[in-house]
Amino acid sequence: MPGRNALFIPGPTNMPAAVRRAMDVPLEDMRALDFPELTLGLFKDLKKIFKTETGQVFMFPGSGTGGWEAAITNTLSPGDKVLAARFGQFSHLWVDLCQRHGLEVEVVDVEWGEGVPVDIFGERLAADSEHQIKAILVCQNETATGVTSDVAAVRRAMDGAGHPAMLYVDGVSSIASIDFRMDEWGVDLAVSGSQKGFMLPTGLAIVAASQKALAAYDSARCPRCFFDFGDMMRTNKDGYFPYTPATTLMHGLRASIDLLLEEGLENVFARHHRLAEGVRRAVDAWGLSLCAKEPKWYSDTVSAICVPEGFNGNEVAKLAYLRYNLSLGLGLSKVAGKVFRIGHLGDLNDLMLLTAIAGAEMTMRDIGISVDLGSGVAAAQEYYRQTARPVDMPLAVAASM
Repeated sequence: MPGRNALFIPGPTNMPAAVRRAMDVPLEDMRALDFPELTLGLFKDLKKIFKTETGQVFMFPGSGTGGWEAAITNTLSPGDKVLAARFGQFSHLWVDLCQRHGLEVEVVDVEWGEGVPVDIFGERLAADSEHQIKAILVCQNETATGVTSDVAAVRRAMDGAGHPAMLYVDGVSSIASIDFRMDEWGVDLAVSGSQKGFMLPTGLAIVAASQKALAAYDSARCPRCFFDFGDMMRTNKDGYFPYTPATTLMHGLRASIDLLLEEGLENVFARHHRLAEGVRRAVDAWGLSLCAKEPKWYSDTVSAICVPEGFNGNEVAKLAYLRYNLSLGLGLSKVAGKVFRIGHLGDLNDLMLLTAIAGAEMTMRDIGISVDLGSGVAAAQEYYRQTARPVDMPLAVAASM
């Protein structure tokens, strides 16, 4: 099909041209004397993205799942108890990973469409007088349901209970897109991946660890090799790695971080919120609803849109791809067939999102869902128009209007 695929899944995301060009370099010697000129700067500036001054950042070849495994295995031991909420496919998979490593997971099951139940967490922590719970797992942004949880509120609940557990955050689809404050929120392990807000191909698991987490490394007994913090720390301090790193992705990461810092993180977060709100206005105009049950849960990086009874959301995504070359997210696990998803994170602007909204409208009409063509587009257009940033135009242009 002529033209470019319209990519609106919640990762991999669209890649900026500057990032693509940065990776178009000859392969290099990762033991070369000048290689640390690239890597040491990345370690330093990644801390700005995670908003940490005291934490240490690691870059592993892998995906977010590898980041989960690195966080768990380097800080916990088989038999340790962890507290986690399960409210979507990815929070479920993190629980599963912990269980496979022999951890005892105290699972709080929550309706899919809601987020971390801070009040229940507070009660469980207050009742744990012997401090058997060693870690709290929080999926900041549940990609399957389009739900964002309040990490700062979890930290307040932990502090209110006087509990010493470590706080682990899955920020794979939030960090570099949604506000995240590692030091301020007392996060001990934060996990991200290259293919979401960092706007890169899949291939880097980026993990930040607090000093408390690094201290836990010495007593952690989960088996580890490829994801071992110790091996990384011994070599990273000089700008090198214990095995062959993903050098081309690191060049792309350099360009990505430069773009994020040039735009300003607060501006990045505001842009994502504004673009997401346009999608939400479109969903409302269609007469449909989000999987997220309340506005406090709404995600600024992905919207999971419920289809009417009798229709299949996965058929919307499939037909959009086959007929219009538009990639939308499928519904996963418990919400398979009940929703389709529009990813709105990374390198995006107003007109790009209007493409996704228009394509979703056409596809829903094609399969018989009663939406008025143009209704969602118009709602998003009006919102984007009213909230567009002011532009100083040349006097000649302004006079002609």
